[in-house]
Amino acid sequence: MTPKEEIIIVFTHVPNRACAEYIAQTLVTEKLAACVNISSPVTSIYQWQGQVERAEEIGLTIKTSCQAYAACETKLRILHPYELPEIVGIHVNEGLPEYLAWVATETMGRE
Repeated sequence: MTPKEEIIIVFTHVPNRACAEYIAQTLVTEKLAACVNISSPVTSIYQWQGQVERAEEIGLTIKTSCQAYAACETKLRILHPYELPEIVGIHVNEGLPEYLAWVATETMGRE
């Protein structure tokens, strides 16, 4: 696999399912992600502006390529409703070769 074909899993959380579905649909349609998994609601507890906050959120697991990552991050920042969104990418070191190739193929054409 070439460096442009390397895969990244991106994680983010949003406030509701409608937002999650809109972001997922946009990323896949624009070939910024091969697949986006939308999780069940989770409870997040975090520090924000000096206070401990608690919120119910929907998680997104986004499969993209290194080649598409920058554009994917930019689009997430535009679409995300939070002032400071969680956008965390983790490089995939191992995986079913055919699946990794599929992710790379679905996000190709991004320069």
